[in-house]
Amino acid sequence: MDFLWFLFALGLLGVILATWLRRRRGGIRLAEPGSPDAADPSAYGFVRQEELDIRMPGPDQDLLDVLDLVQRTQDWRAAAQLLAGTPKEGEVRWQRVQAFAGAASLELQQRPGEGGSWLRAWRAEQPKDAGGAAVHAEFLVQQAWRSSSVGSDDFRIILEEAREVCGQAGLLAPGDPVPYITELAVARGLAYTPEQFDQLWAKIIDRAPQHMGAHLAALHYWCEKWHGSRQDADRFATAAAARAPQGSLLAALPLFAVFEHLPDVVMVQDFFNTETVSKAMGGAMYAVHSARPDDPMSAHVRHLLVHFLVRAERWSEAMHQLVHVDGHIGALPWTLSSDPAAEYAVYRALAVAGYEANGGSPATLSH
Repeated sequence: MDFLWFLFALGLLGVILATWLRRRRGGIRLAEPGSPDAADPSAYGFVRQEELDIRMPGPDQDLLDVLDLVQRTQDWRAAAQLLAGTPKEGEVRWQRVQAFAGAASLELQQRPGEGGSWLRAWRAEQPKDAGGAAVHAEFLVQQAWRSSSVGSDDFRIILEEAREVCGQAGLLAPGDPVPYITELAVARGLAYTPEQFDQLWAKIIDRAPQHMGAHLAALHYWCEKWHGSRQDADRFATAAAARAPQGSLLAALPLFAVFEHLPDVVMVQDFFNTETVSKAMGGAMYAVHSARPDDPMSAHVRHLLVHFLVRAERWSEAMHQLVHVDGHIGALPWTLSSDPAAEYAVYRALAVAGYEANGGSPATLSH
């Protein structure tokens, strides 16, 4: 057994050494911060790390203005008005519901027993408001994951309540897919059977067959770490991409499936340039290039592309994604980090350094 561990360690050292030698031959030469040779992201107009907005993946000024007003005054009415004016079709309503719920959940975490009082007032004063019910359901889901251990009694109790509120929200807003999309997280946490999950998924597909956010939420259920397998997740993602119409971001779904099953330690030297990963990146690149410029889910795809393109040392392509998303980083993979801004800034700095090491400059990067 000791000999096997020795061989494993020797192989890992070989991978690290090969990567180091390859970088020495033609990759990036790291410089000390402040050095005249250090790449400077600000030269490209990128936002300083401390000013990066981790709340959303992309800009939504109306949402930011209302969030600021609600949190400053603790009055829910502006939030209700914004959601009432947000169409059920598309992705924006789902993102805004998530943002309001997340704001209330974080307030409660920061000020236990006091934070998020505006959401409690909203539900008490307007129990039949569909927007308030949708936000409440998403709030409960976020609370379950933020405040309880997965599988614990508290976790299950909160998710059972979330399921009930999802049902109420669905009745208050016929045709709105958001309450059912929120229930996908409940299905994952409460371990719905595949048959139960398919019944829930059918309700979403009937209302919003091309909803990218819904597909991302459903993908989690089929992943190996939850209730499926790598093959199940790949099958789900590939099928969605195959039936995606022109201009749909669903062509990017296989890249998210790859991300969900990344190994903790990459043992293959060119893993991020393998056929599987390259094909998934190609689908995601095609998706963002063919999607509407104002598609609110494009930012989610571009952020994940930055991660993969940097790891594949495709510096120029990474830089062209960064110019579209820099400033707002509330998306995978950064949100998985305890310090999303720092994680994102490291990848951005690597992209800039690699771009310049291969002859790029601010003058050659089109915005």
